Amino acid sequence: MQILPASLPGVLVFRPTPHRDDRGLFVRTFDLALAREHGLPEFVQDSQSRSRLGTIRGLHGRSGAGEAKLVRCARGAVHDVLVDARPDSPTFGRHEVFRLDDEAFDQLFVPPGLLHGFQALTQPADVCYRIDRPHDPAEDLAVRFDDADLDIHWPLPVTSVSERDRAAGSWREVRDRL
Repeated sequence: MQILPASLPGVLVFRPTPHRDDRGLFVRTFDLALAREHGLPEFVQDSQSRSRLGTIRGLHGRSGAGEAKLVRCARGAVHDVLVDARPDSPTFGRHEVFRLDDEAFDQLFVPPGLLHGFQALTQPADVCYRIDRPHDPAEDLAVRFDDADLDIHWPLPVTSVSERDRAAGSWREVRDRL
């Protein structure tokens, strides 16, 4: 497995090597020793979402100590976006885009303090999240996916967004609270 740094500090791309043959394929999606070697925390919850083509989920984060997560697309493909919401970071306010899919099997390690969102590029797209502490809704942060200050390009027409995400605050409002 290759481990590649992204341009946002602390973000890592885990790129496994799928073994393909006439039966299909086998790929290791997690290796605790490798995770520890690269400073990843212990994960305590796994979750999965299924989204229809064009759906956007996010941009979500957590206040307080934040939340580290390992994200992968188990079925289909997504346009994955991270926004650096760490006030002391040299890349504060910048975003980076990744394609996660069920062909390359790349996974993103997202350190605490980043906002995360994605758009489903396929019908359907299943995204798996491994997080380092139990979810506490009181710590949720959300920024609108179409916030003009972030200027994120979503590749497909938006087909669905939750009411919660449509009602999310602006980057400016969230930034001023950090």
